[in-house]
Amino acid sequence: MHLANLYIIFLLQMLVVPSAAELSARELDSLLQDYAFRALVRPRTGIVYDGNVSSNLTGVRVAALRLRSGSLRRKGVSRYKEFHIPIGVVEQPYVQRLVLVYHNLANWSSLYYPLPGYNFLAPILGLLAYDASNLSATGLTELDFRAAEESITMEFSGVQPGQEGSSSAKCVHFDLDGSVEFDRVISTNTCSTTKQGHYSIVVESISPAPAPATGGGGNSEAGGGSTVSGGGKGHRKVGIIVGPAVGGAILLACLSMLFYCAYRCRRRKKIQKMEEISEMGVALPMTRVGYTKAPVALETRTRPLLENEFVP
Repeated sequence: MHLANLYIIFLLQMLVVPSAAELSARELDSLLQDYAFRALVRPRTGIVYDGNVSSNLTGVRVAALRLRSGSLRRKGVSRYKEFHIPIGVVEQPYVQRLVLVYHNLANWSSLYYPLPGYNFLAPILGLLAYDASNLSATGLTELDFRAAEESITMEFSGVQPGQEGSSSAKCVHFDLDGSVEFDRVISTNTCSTTKQGHYSIVVESISPAPAPATGGGGNSEAGGGSTVSGGGKGHRKVGIIVGPAVGGAILLACLSMLFYCAYRCRRRKKIQKMEEISEMGVALPMTRVGYTKAPVALETRTRPLLENEFVP
């Protein structure tokens, strides 16, 4: 009965844990924090405890190290996996005890931290700090810890050689806010930092040279082929420039015709309204002026009258 209950719990956990490909980098940090804290069963200060991850994250390694804040600041940590933490490291906000969670993403590095134009020469390593007041808590917010006096160094093992003809290797730092920073490699496999995050060594990827065109033909034919190719590019450029200009001219002409038709229609309605108003008043003789009819006054004028009959 007890084995059956454990089997049901295991199945429920498998259903609850999402697929590794569906997780974001920050969601992975939260999940690995949970796995690391599970390893802290009756922990002793200063002892490294390796955690176990689910089967859908095979290859990823996680560990936890619980420390006193004062001891970390005064003594540092001489060796924590690949990391060397010097004296003078402080965290914000201040806590009495903290847990340093270690990540090694192995072959999952490029999936969670893609870096176009670069190839990873080493797996991504992570170092994050959490409050140790509640070791059963999940989804904790990371503490901001920084090295004030000396830099934190990490020594990568199994660094793969770069591609032939590639530029020199670089250290890369993925910050928690998503920003990426590059720095020089101290030695062939050592990088340094002053803050928490994820780190690796990368090299710029070199695109393969284009294969030469196959087919016979002399130099004159090859030259003719290149001329045709250049002409095609020139035609495409001309089309890109002329096409929008012609389209804009056509659109402008259509808008002009539309405004002109609207003006003529409005003017015609106004004249019709004036004619209707004039017909409602005193009838006046009409005459044609251009294309329209307009009322005109009578030709007779009012005769003048004398104010008195005495004429000097």
